Amino acid sequence: MSLARADIADLHDALSAVRAGHTTAQAAMADSLQAAQSPPCRAAFVRRFDAMAMAAARAADSALASGAPLPPLGGLAVSVKDLFDVAGWPTTAASRSLHDAPPAAADALAVARLRAAGAALVGHTNLSEHAFSGVGLNPHHGTPNNVAAQSLRLEPRVPGGSTSGGATSVAAQAAWAALGSDTGGSIRIPAALQGLVGFKPTQDSALLAGCRPLSPTLDTTCAITRSVRDAVLLHEVLCARRVAVDGRQAQGWRLALPRHLMLEGLDAEVDAAFWSAVESLRRAGLQVVEIELPELCELAGINAKGGFAAAESWALHRARLAERGEQYDPRVAQRIRRGAAMDAADYFDLLQRRRHWAARVGARLAGFDAALSPTVPLVAPPLAPLLEDDTAFFEVNARLLRNPSVVNFLDGAAISLPCQPQGALPVGLMLWGPADSDDRLLSLAGRVEAALAHGGR
Repeated sequence: MSLARADIADLHDALSAVRAGHTTAQAAMADSLQAAQSPPCRAAFVRRFDAMAMAAARAADSALASGAPLPPLGGLAVSVKDLFDVAGWPTTAASRSLHDAPPAAADALAVARLRAAGAALVGHTNLSEHAFSGVGLNPHHGTPNNVAAQSLRLEPRVPGGSTSGGATSVAAQAAWAALGSDTGGSIRIPAALQGLVGFKPTQDSALLAGCRPLSPTLDTTCAITRSVRDAVLLHEVLCARRVAVDGRQAQGWRLALPRHLMLEGLDAEVDAAFWSAVESLRRAGLQVVEIELPELCELAGINAKGGFAAAESWALHRARLAERGEQYDPRVAQRIRRGAAMDAADYFDLLQRRRHWAARVGARLAGFDAALSPTVPLVAPPLAPLLEDDTAFFEVNARLLRNPSVVNFLDGAAISLPCQPQGALPVGLMLWGPADSDDRLLSLAGRVEAALAHGGR
């Protein structure tokens, strides 16, 4: 009764197979755990919860056998970024500096909601230490594979971060979805580089309870999935509400395509795939209008001293850095220490400038359902040069963060969808908008996903 993974595209398909009796949650879990042990998942997990996961699958099967409805997540595998508390296990942010962290006394709120919906938690996934990079490297636990690049028989490529292990767990079929966080693109970057769907909602600070913070102003709890409909399901579980689906026809959607910043310096592969996707959307009837958005060019100056991530992570880590600085990834420690140069006046100015900037961007986007851009301007670069060369690492990290971090500074919502041609390295297309545009974006994303699948026909 093992799932034929080639016929099961996403979590919805797997749930249908369990409900129809074509397989069981336990058989599906056995497949997931086998994938978690396979070479593509090397370094994807910091710790695994195999027995706990199988117990959740068994409980789902028992409920179904007794005539009860299958829970929303059906006892199927979901991975958890090693920032979120899972009762009985330590939370270490994939860092040596937290090697002696005690087991969590209770689940993080997001984890509790996943568990209540029937998720079988398969393990804590690896990440950029303390979630501090868009590249996904980790010197303590190894760097997770980029499964998409591996399947094309290319040299090892970066997985994207910071939710690197989460993306790898989904791409390698060890999990149907991955719980993670997004502070400047940490869900959308690995989704884009590994051909997955990554949805960043408007920040809900309550959902950060039980999650180790990077920047409380920017951190967002969210998930990586294999499809838009799975993204909707995970968002509904995490936010404990139903998504209001907007059923407008394609012609009723109006998208802004900003000319500034986000289209600059694109890799040839990204350039070709993105503009091909834009044409597919136009053929499908969606309106795509190029607009001026010069405010995007202001962000580098606004965040010149390191922004919220530097200021807030310095406040959170300075005591531990003083005691255990040698246990940090030196690149992470370097970025955190930038916050030491910011004072209270700098921070207050940053808050003010963000508010005014977001209002101006919101005014430019008024009348549009969403904005459209490449998620990141490059395909996954080779891993080896970035392991050795700090300059190359920081250059790539800045390029990966450039586009998605716009949305976090806006406190907006965004979703990354794969748009590359078959047989090519993944390219992400990002739909994004201001705060509280979550349901509209998810509704639109379903339209866009279908248009991309059929070339706009």
